[in-house]
Amino acid sequence: MASGSETAGGPGGRLPRGVKAKRLIDGVRIKSLRLLPDDRGFLMEMLRSDDDIFQKFGQVYLSVAYPGVVKGWHYHKVQTDFFTIVKGMMKVVLYDERPDSPTHGEINEFFMGEQNPILITIPPGVLHGMKAIGAGPGFLVNCPTEPYNYAEPDEYRVDPHGDDVPYDWTTKDG
Repeated sequence: MASGSETAGGPGGRLPRGVKAKRLIDGVRIKSLRLLPDDRGFLMEMLRSDDDIFQKFGQVYLSVAYPGVVKGWHYHKVQTDFFTIVKGMMKVVLYDERPDSPTHGEINEFFMGEQNPILITIPPGVLHGMKAIGAGPGFLVNCPTEPYNYAEPDEYRVDPHGDDVPYDWTTKDG
């Protein structure tokens, strides 16, 4: 494992800050990220080929969500995603709808971004969505295992406000 890498759910089963879940969905991994500051700014490694969570490279892309906008739900049958929020804060939510999974029906919430720099691994079959939280947009960088196939996308959508997923995206005050 590369220097600075940590994953949650190991001995003791403690989850890192910013994660709301009874237990991690099977196959989900978390890597704590380190900022390496100097007098010019900072560098933050997100995913390295020598990380134990690395699988293979498909592409890298940036997705921006405006405050309060939900982008989701969707899942992949083949692709694994590696999400990091590089600007702003986002709530990333996962739902395990895989019928044969030991964590079928589990929901995990990740509050991640500038104030909680982590990378999460999202395995195939796990529904995921995101919502920018705070005053500004959230900038998500993904390094999935597969390149996007425009002719036959490995992307399956579910209404974020429908009844298919037992999750309410509204902000809970108080």
